[in-house]
Amino acid sequence: MSQEEAMGGERAGVSLYFEDVAVGDELPVWRRETGLLNWNRFAAVNDEFFEVHMDDAAARAAENPQGAFGMGMMRFSYLHNLLRSWAGEEADIREVGCRYRAVNQRGDVLGVTGRVTGTRIEGGDQLVDIALDILNQDGESTTPGHAVVALPSRARSDAPQP
Repeated sequence: MSQEEAMGGERAGVSLYFEDVAVGDELPVWRRETGLLNWNRFAAVNDEFFEVHMDDAAARAAENPQGAFGMGMMRFSYLHNLLRSWAGEEADIREVGCRYRAVNQRGDVLGVTGRVTGTRIEGGDQLVDIALDILNQDGESTTPGHAVVALPSRARSDAPQP
């Protein structure tokens, strides 16, 4: 596994420009294996200690026979992680939306995917439309979504700064 794959596809310090993007481009998959350790860290940062995410008995009482399960907002953050690692620090993530279609079970290996569905210039902004999803280890869609990302332009970055 390369260092980039181990980091979840992160491209630290690399900027992506609008001119480098084309409809149909696939974003590098961002992966995480999930479980109690990941969920506990996320809960600590977000003060989200709900029993169904930590306790098997509570989750079974909530009708998840496999026990404790992952947070939806954690998967939402994974979508942002994919976008940031793909686009770089100069990008502006303008919009992200998703639907939760399946439960994130303990031990799931989640792969966050993206595909460029459109590019446009609006009000001087270079915008990229992206179809998103999070697939489990069986290739099942768990979190389909979309995003709009504003990217810098090479033409503007070469212009003299006032």
